[in-house]
Amino acid sequence: MSFLALLKRYLGPVLIVAGGFLLAIAIIATGPRPDRQARPPDAPSVLTIPALKGPGELSVRAHGTVVPKTESNLVAEVAGRIVAVSPSMVSGGFFSRGDVLLEIERIDYEAALEQARAALASAESELANAEITFDRAEELAATQAVSQADLDKALNQLNLSRAGQRQATAALAQAERDLERTRVTAPYDGRVRSERVDTGQFVSRGESIATLYSTDYAEVRLPVKDQDLAYLPFTLARTDSPAAAKTKAILRAEFAGGSYAWEADVVRTEGELDPLSRVVNVIAQVADPYEPADGAPPLMVGLFVEADIIGNTVEDVIMVPSAALQTGNRIYVVDNGNRLSFRDAEVVFLNAEIAYVRVDVADGEQICVTALDDAVEGQSVRPTPAPADSAVPG
Repeated sequence: MSFLALLKRYLGPVLIVAGGFLLAIAIIATGPRPDRQARPPDAPSVLTIPALKGPGELSVRAHGTVVPKTESNLVAEVAGRIVAVSPSMVSGGFFSRGDVLLEIERIDYEAALEQARAALASAESELANAEITFDRAEELAATQAVSQADLDKALNQLNLSRAGQRQATAALAQAERDLERTRVTAPYDGRVRSERVDTGQFVSRGESIATLYSTDYAEVRLPVKDQDLAYLPFTLARTDSPAAAKTKAILRAEFAGGSYAWEADVVRTEGELDPLSRVVNVIAQVADPYEPADGAPPLMVGLFVEADIIGNTVEDVIMVPSAALQTGNRIYVVDNGNRLSFRDAEVVFLNAEIAYVRVDVADGEQICVTALDDAVEGQSVRPTPAPADSAVPG
Protein backbone atom coordinates (compact mmCIF):
# COMPACT_ATOMS: atom_id res chain seq x y z
CA MET A 1 0.00 0.00 0.00
CA SER A 2 1.34 3.41 -0.92
CA PHE A 3 2.11 6.16 1.60
CA LEU A 4 -0.72 8.31 0.34
CA ALA A 5 -3.22 5.52 0.90
CA LEU A 6 -1.98 5.00 4.48
CA LEU A 7 -2.24 8.71 5.20
CA LYS A 8 -5.83 8.82 4.02
CA ARG A 9 -6.68 5.73 6.04
CA TYR A 10 -5.39 7.00 9.50
CA LEU A 11 -5.60 10.77 9.15
CA GLY A 12 -9.38 10.90 9.56
CA PRO A 13 -9.59 9.25 13.01
CA VAL A 14 -6.68 11.32 14.33
CA LEU A 15 -8.33 14.54 13.23
CA ILE A 16 -11.60 13.51 14.90
CA VAL A 17 -9.88 12.78 18.25
CA ALA A 18 -7.92 16.02 18.14
CA GLY A 19 -11.04 18.00 17.33
CA GLY A 20 -12.90 16.47 20.29
CA PHE A 21 -10.07 17.31 22.63
CA LEU A 22 -9.96 20.94 21.48
CA LEU A 23 -13.72 21.21 21.86
CA ALA A 24 -13.53 19.95 25.46
CA ILE A 25 -10.88 22.53 26.27
CA ALA A 26 -13.02 25.29 24.78
CA ILE A 27 -16.07 24.22 26.83
CA ILE A 28 -14.09 24.14 30.09
CA ALA A 29 -12.46 27.50 29.38
CA THR A 30 -15.74 29.27 28.58
CA GLY A 31 -17.96 27.54 31.18
CA PRO A 32 -19.14 29.27 34.45
CA ARG A 33 -16.74 29.17 37.42
CA PRO A 34 -17.91 28.43 41.01
CA ASP A 35 -17.37 31.21 43.58
CA ARG A 36 -14.42 30.55 45.93
CA GLN A 37 -15.14 30.83 49.64
CA ALA A 38 -12.55 31.20 52.40
CA ARG A 39 -12.35 28.22 54.76
CA PRO A 40 -13.39 29.24 58.22
CA PRO A 41 -10.56 28.83 60.78
CA ASP A 42 -10.80 25.91 63.18
CA ALA A 43 -11.82 26.85 66.72
CA PRO A 44 -8.96 25.93 69.10
CA SER A 45 -9.56 23.34 71.79
CA VAL A 46 -9.01 24.64 75.34
CA LEU A 47 -9.21 23.27 78.87
CA THR A 48 -11.41 25.06 81.38
CA ILE A 49 -12.01 25.07 85.14
CA PRO A 50 -14.92 26.62 87.03
CA ALA A 51 -14.20 29.87 88.88
CA LEU A 52 -14.41 29.57 92.65
CA LYS A 53 -13.64 32.53 94.91
CA GLY A 54 -12.48 32.04 98.48
CA PRO A 55 -9.51 32.26 100.83
CA GLY A 56 -6.14 31.11 99.55
CA GLU A 57 -3.11 29.89 101.52
CA LEU A 58 0.13 31.17 100.04
CA SER A 59 3.33 29.15 100.03
CA VAL A 60 6.93 29.85 99.11
CA ARG A 61 9.02 27.13 97.49
CA ALA A 62 12.67 26.62 98.35
CA HIS A 63 15.30 23.88 98.28
CA GLY A 64 17.93 22.79 100.75
CA THR A 65 20.01 19.99 102.22
CA VAL A 66 19.30 18.24 105.51
CA VAL A 67 21.90 18.88 108.22
CA PRO A 68 22.02 17.93 111.92
CA LYS A 69 20.99 20.52 114.49
CA THR A 70 24.00 19.68 116.69
CA GLU A 71 27.36 18.37 115.52
CA SER A 72 30.38 17.80 117.76
CA ASN A 73 34.05 17.00 117.38
CA LEU A 74 34.76 14.40 120.08
CA VAL A 75 38.24 14.77 121.62
CA ALA A 76 40.18 12.85 124.25
CA GLU A 77 40.36 14.72 127.58
CA VAL A 78 43.14 12.49 128.92
CA ALA A 79 46.05 10.71 127.27
CA GLY A 80 46.48 6.96 127.18
CA ARG A 81 46.09 3.68 125.33
CA ILE A 82 42.59 2.70 124.16
CA VAL A 83 41.55 -0.62 125.67
CA ALA A 84 37.90 -0.89 124.54
CA VAL A 85 35.74 0.58 121.77
CA SER A 86 31.92 0.36 121.64
CA PRO A 87 30.34 -1.47 118.68
CA SER A 88 28.42 1.79 118.06
CA MET A 89 31.70 3.63 117.49
CA VAL A 90 31.64 3.15 113.72
CA SER A 91 30.61 5.46 110.91
CA GLY A 92 26.80 5.50 110.91
CA GLY A 93 26.50 3.89 114.35
CA PHE A 94 23.68 5.04 116.64
CA PHE A 95 24.19 5.71 120.34
CA SER A 96 22.26 7.06 123.33
CA ARG A 97 23.21 9.75 125.76
CA GLY A 98 25.55 8.37 128.44
CA ASP A 99 26.69 5.35 126.41
CA VAL A 100 30.40 4.54 126.86
CA LEU A 101 31.91 4.96 123.41
CA LEU A 102 35.50 4.00 124.29
CA GLU A 103 37.73 3.39 127.31
CA ILE A 104 41.30 4.53 127.94
CA GLU A 105 43.63 2.52 130.15
CA ARG A 106 42.89 3.47 133.78
CA ILE A 107 45.89 2.15 135.79
CA ASP A 108 47.92 5.37 135.76
CA TYR A 109 44.88 7.47 136.66
CA GLU A 110 43.85 5.13 139.48
CA ALA A 111 47.38 5.48 140.91
CA ALA A 112 47.22 9.25 140.56
CA LEU A 113 43.89 9.24 142.39
CA GLU A 114 45.38 7.28 145.31
CA GLN A 115 48.30 9.71 145.47
CA ALA A 116 45.88 12.63 145.55
CA ARG A 117 43.90 11.02 148.37
CA ALA A 118 47.10 10.48 150.36
CA ALA A 119 48.20 14.06 149.76
CA LEU A 120 44.84 15.34 150.96
CA ALA A 121 45.02 13.22 154.10
CA SER A 122 48.51 14.59 154.81
CA ALA A 123 47.36 18.15 154.23
CA GLU A 124 44.38 17.72 156.52
CA SER A 125 46.66 16.30 159.26
CA GLU A 126 49.02 19.26 158.94
CA LEU A 127 46.07 21.64 159.05
CA ALA A 128 44.74 20.02 162.24
CA ASN A 129 48.19 20.27 163.86
CA ALA A 130 48.56 23.91 162.79
CA GLU A 131 45.15 24.75 164.27
CA ILE A 132 46.15 23.20 167.62
CA THR A 133 49.48 25.04 167.62
CA PHE A 134 47.81 28.36 166.85
CA ASP A 135 45.13 27.89 169.52
CA ARG A 136 47.85 27.15 172.13
CA ALA A 137 49.87 30.17 171.00
CA GLU A 138 46.82 32.41 171.39
CA GLU A 139 46.25 31.16 174.94
CA LEU A 140 49.88 31.76 175.89
CA ALA A 141 49.91 35.15 174.19
CA ALA A 142 46.96 36.19 176.36
CA THR A 143 49.17 35.71 179.48
CA GLN A 144 52.20 37.11 177.65
CA ALA A 145 53.90 33.71 177.93
CA VAL A 146 54.95 33.87 174.24
CA SER A 147 56.02 36.76 172.07
CA GLN A 148 53.98 38.33 169.33
CA ALA A 149 56.49 36.92 166.83
CA ASP A 150 55.71 33.37 167.96
CA LEU A 151 51.99 34.04 167.60
CA ASP A 152 52.48 35.46 164.08
CA LYS A 153 54.58 32.42 163.15
CA ALA A 154 51.81 30.06 164.32
CA LEU A 155 49.20 32.05 162.36
CA ASN A 156 51.33 31.92 159.21
CA GLN A 157 51.73 28.16 159.56
CA LEU A 158 47.95 27.83 159.95
CA ASN A 159 47.34 29.81 156.76
CA LEU A 160 49.88 27.71 154.86
CA SER A 161 48.23 24.52 156.09
CA ARG A 162 44.81 25.75 155.02
CA ALA A 163 46.15 26.59 151.55
CA GLY A 164 47.81 23.18 151.32
CA GLN A 165 44.55 21.51 152.26
CA ARG A 166 42.66 23.41 149.55
CA GLN A 167 45.34 22.54 146.99
CA ALA A 168 45.18 18.86 147.91
CA THR A 169 41.37 18.94 147.68
CA ALA A 170 41.55 20.43 144.18
CA ALA A 171 44.18 17.87 143.13
CA LEU A 172 41.94 15.06 144.35
CA ALA A 173 38.99 16.44 142.38
CA GLN A 174 41.20 16.69 139.28
CA ALA A 175 42.38 13.10 139.70
CA GLU A 176 38.80 11.91 140.08
CA ARG A 177 37.77 13.78 136.89
CA ASP A 178 40.75 12.40 134.96
CA LEU A 179 39.85 8.87 136.02
CA GLU A 180 36.24 9.46 134.99
CA ARG A 181 37.36 10.83 131.63
CA THR A 182 39.07 7.56 130.75
CA ARG A 183 35.54 6.48 129.84
CA VAL A 184 34.40 8.64 126.90
CA THR A 185 30.61 8.89 127.02
CA ALA A 186 28.07 10.14 124.49
CA PRO A 187 26.90 13.72 125.20
CA TYR A 188 23.48 13.18 123.57
CA ASP A 189 21.42 10.75 121.51
CA GLY A 190 23.07 10.68 118.13
CA ARG A 191 24.99 9.04 115.37
CA VAL A 192 28.65 8.73 114.40
CA ARG A 193 29.60 10.62 111.26
CA SER A 194 33.23 9.47 111.29
CA GLU A 195 35.71 7.92 113.74
CA ARG A 196 39.49 7.81 113.90
CA VAL A 197 40.33 5.37 116.72
CA ASP A 198 40.70 1.67 117.40
CA THR A 199 41.69 -0.64 120.24
CA GLY A 200 45.38 -0.41 121.16
CA GLN A 201 45.83 3.08 119.74
CA PHE A 202 47.43 5.74 121.93
CA VAL A 203 45.65 9.07 122.05
CA SER A 204 46.86 12.37 123.40
CA ARG A 205 44.90 14.89 125.44
CA GLY A 206 42.93 17.09 123.02
CA GLU A 207 43.26 14.69 120.08
CA SER A 208 40.18 14.43 117.83
CA ILE A 209 38.80 10.91 117.86
CA ALA A 210 35.34 11.15 116.21
CA THR A 211 32.69 13.43 114.75
CA LEU A 212 29.17 12.99 116.12
CA TYR A 213 25.80 14.57 115.44
CA SER A 214 22.55 14.52 117.35
CA THR A 215 19.40 12.78 116.13
CA ASP A 216 16.86 14.75 118.16
CA TYR A 217 16.34 17.28 115.35
CA ALA A 218 17.29 17.69 111.71
CA GLU A 219 17.46 21.10 110.07
CA VAL A 220 17.23 22.42 106.53
CA ARG A 221 18.54 25.82 105.43
CA LEU A 222 16.03 27.17 102.93
CA PRO A 223 17.07 30.24 100.90
CA VAL A 224 14.09 32.59 100.40
CA LYS A 225 14.18 35.63 98.10
CA ASP A 226 13.71 38.92 99.87
CA GLN A 227 10.50 39.73 97.94
CA ASP A 228 9.00 36.37 98.93
CA LEU A 229 9.31 37.25 102.62
CA ALA A 230 6.18 39.38 102.18
CA TYR A 231 4.14 36.18 101.80
CA LEU A 232 5.42 34.59 105.04
CA PRO A 233 3.91 35.15 108.51
CA PHE A 234 7.06 36.16 110.37
CA THR A 235 9.28 39.18 110.70
CA LEU A 236 13.02 39.69 110.67
CA ALA A 237 12.71 42.12 113.59
CA ARG A 238 13.63 41.14 117.13
CA THR A 239 10.68 39.67 119.01
CA ASP A 240 10.19 38.74 122.65
CA SER A 241 8.48 35.47 121.75
CA PRO A 242 10.40 33.44 119.13
CA ALA A 243 7.73 30.71 119.26
CA ALA A 244 5.16 33.18 117.96
CA ALA A 245 7.03 33.39 114.65
CA LYS A 246 6.84 29.67 113.91
CA THR A 247 5.16 28.42 110.77
CA LYS A 248 5.05 25.10 108.96
CA ALA A 249 6.89 23.74 105.96
CA ILE A 250 6.37 20.57 103.95
CA LEU A 251 9.59 18.87 102.86
CA ARG A 252 9.48 16.56 99.84
CA ALA A 253 12.10 14.30 98.32
CA GLU A 254 12.59 11.35 96.01
CA PHE A 255 14.20 8.66 98.14
CA ALA A 256 14.53 4.88 98.07
CA GLY A 257 12.42 4.58 94.94
CA GLY A 258 9.47 6.64 96.19
CA SER A 259 8.20 10.17 96.84
CA TYR A 260 7.89 11.14 100.50
CA ALA A 261 6.96 14.18 102.58
CA TRP A 262 7.85 15.34 106.10
CA GLU A 263 6.28 18.13 108.13
CA ALA A 264 8.72 20.67 109.58
CA ASP A 265 8.60 23.73 111.84
CA VAL A 266 10.18 26.95 110.63
CA VAL A 267 11.94 28.06 113.81
CA ARG A 268 14.10 31.02 112.83
CA THR A 269 15.88 32.95 110.11
CA GLU A 270 19.60 33.48 109.84
CA GLY A 271 21.00 36.84 110.82
CA GLU A 272 21.69 38.48 107.48
CA LEU A 273 20.54 39.05 103.92
CA ASP A 274 23.03 37.78 101.36
CA PRO A 275 24.14 40.92 99.46
CA LEU A 276 24.77 39.03 96.22
CA SER A 277 21.86 36.61 95.92
CA ARG A 278 19.38 38.73 97.94
CA VAL A 279 18.15 35.74 99.89
CA VAL A 280 17.57 35.05 103.58
CA ASN A 281 18.12 31.54 104.91
CA VAL A 282 15.07 30.22 106.74
CA ILE A 283 15.69 27.29 109.11
CA ALA A 284 13.14 24.45 109.09
CA GLN A 285 13.40 21.82 111.82
CA VAL A 286 12.09 18.23 111.99
CA ALA A 287 11.87 16.44 115.34
CA ASP A 288 13.02 12.81 115.62
CA PRO A 289 14.03 12.51 111.94
CA TYR A 290 15.11 8.88 112.40
CA GLU A 291 11.75 7.86 113.86
CA PRO A 292 9.34 8.89 111.07
CA ALA A 293 5.62 8.16 111.05
CA ASP A 294 3.28 6.87 108.32
CA GLY A 295 5.85 4.54 106.81
CA ALA A 296 8.12 7.31 105.54
CA PRO A 297 11.87 6.66 105.51
CA PRO A 298 14.19 8.56 107.89
CA LEU A 299 14.98 12.14 106.97
CA MET A 300 18.67 11.45 106.54
CA VAL A 301 21.44 13.97 106.88
CA GLY A 302 22.62 14.98 103.41
CA LEU A 303 19.26 14.44 101.69
CA PHE A 304 18.32 17.18 99.19
CA VAL A 305 14.71 18.27 99.69
CA GLU A 306 12.16 20.60 98.14
CA ALA A 307 10.19 22.66 100.65
CA ASP A 308 6.88 24.50 100.55
CA ILE A 309 6.87 27.07 103.34
CA ILE A 310 3.30 27.80 104.40
CA GLY A 311 2.61 31.51 104.15
CA ASN A 312 -0.15 34.03 104.80
CA THR A 313 -3.82 33.52 103.93
CA VAL A 314 -5.43 35.94 101.47
CA GLU A 315 -9.18 36.45 101.03
CA ASP A 316 -11.45 36.64 97.99
CA VAL A 317 -9.08 35.16 95.42
CA ILE A 318 -9.27 32.54 92.69
CA MET A 319 -6.53 29.94 92.40
CA VAL A 320 -5.67 28.99 88.80
CA PRO A 321 -2.73 27.31 87.09
CA SER A 322 -0.05 29.79 86.06
CA ALA A 323 -0.80 29.00 82.40
CA ALA A 324 -4.27 30.50 82.87
CA LEU A 325 -2.73 33.94 83.36
CA GLN A 326 -2.58 35.22 79.80
CA THR A 327 -0.56 38.05 78.27
CA GLY A 328 -1.17 41.37 79.97
CA ASN A 329 -2.32 39.75 83.25
CA ARG A 330 -5.64 38.73 81.75
CA ILE A 331 -7.94 35.82 82.39
CA TYR A 332 -9.93 34.35 79.49
CA VAL A 333 -13.49 33.36 80.37
CA VAL A 334 -15.44 31.03 78.06
CA ASP A 335 -19.08 32.19 77.86
CA ASN A 336 -22.18 30.12 77.12
CA GLY A 337 -21.62 30.60 73.40
CA ASN A 338 -18.12 29.11 73.61
CA ARG A 339 -16.51 32.48 72.95
CA LEU A 340 -13.65 34.14 74.79
CA SER A 341 -14.25 37.06 77.08
CA PHE A 342 -11.22 38.96 78.39
CA ARG A 343 -11.05 40.01 82.08
CA ASP A 344 -8.25 42.03 83.66
CA ALA A 345 -6.80 40.33 86.76
CA GLU A 346 -4.97 41.56 89.84
CA VAL A 347 -2.16 39.11 90.57
CA VAL A 348 -1.87 38.56 94.32
CA PHE A 349 0.64 35.70 94.16
CA LEU A 350 2.39 33.88 91.33
CA ASN A 351 4.87 31.04 91.08
CA ALA A 352 5.78 28.48 88.42
CA GLU A 353 2.65 26.37 89.07
CA ILE A 354 -0.19 28.45 90.48
CA ALA A 355 -1.49 31.99 90.59
CA TYR A 356 -3.84 33.64 93.06
CA VAL A 357 -5.79 36.40 91.30
CA ARG A 358 -8.62 38.79 91.96
CA VAL A 359 -10.81 39.13 88.87
CA ASP A 360 -14.38 40.09 88.02
CA VAL A 361 -15.89 36.65 87.45
CA ALA A 362 -18.84 34.90 89.01
CA ASP A 363 -18.57 31.55 90.72
CA GLY A 364 -19.07 28.79 88.18
CA GLU A 365 -17.92 30.71 85.11
CA GLN A 366 -15.49 28.71 83.01
CA ILE A 367 -11.90 29.96 83.00
CA CYS A 368 -9.63 29.00 80.13
CA VAL A 369 -6.46 27.40 81.55
CA THR A 370 -4.80 26.82 78.17
CA ALA A 371 -2.21 29.40 77.09
CA LEU A 372 -3.37 31.04 73.83
CA ASP A 373 -1.22 33.22 71.59
CA ASP A 374 -2.81 35.96 69.46
CA ALA A 375 -6.29 35.29 70.81
CA VAL A 376 -8.98 37.94 70.15
CA GLU A 377 -11.99 38.74 72.26
CA GLY A 378 -15.07 36.95 71.02
CA GLN A 379 -13.03 34.18 69.39
CA SER A 380 -14.76 30.80 69.25
CA VAL A 381 -13.18 27.91 71.14
CA ARG A 382 -13.97 24.29 71.85
CA PRO A 383 -13.91 23.99 75.66
CA THR A 384 -13.15 20.77 77.52
CA PRO A 385 -13.21 20.47 81.34
CA ALA A 386 -9.72 20.05 82.74
CA PRO A 387 -9.08 16.82 84.67
CA ALA A 388 -9.82 17.27 88.37
CA ASP A 389 -6.34 16.15 89.43
CA SER A 390 -4.52 18.51 87.09
CA ALA A 391 -6.68 21.61 86.93
CA VAL A 392 -5.01 23.30 89.88
CA PRO A 393 -1.84 21.95 91.45
CA GLY A 394 -2.21 20.79 95.04
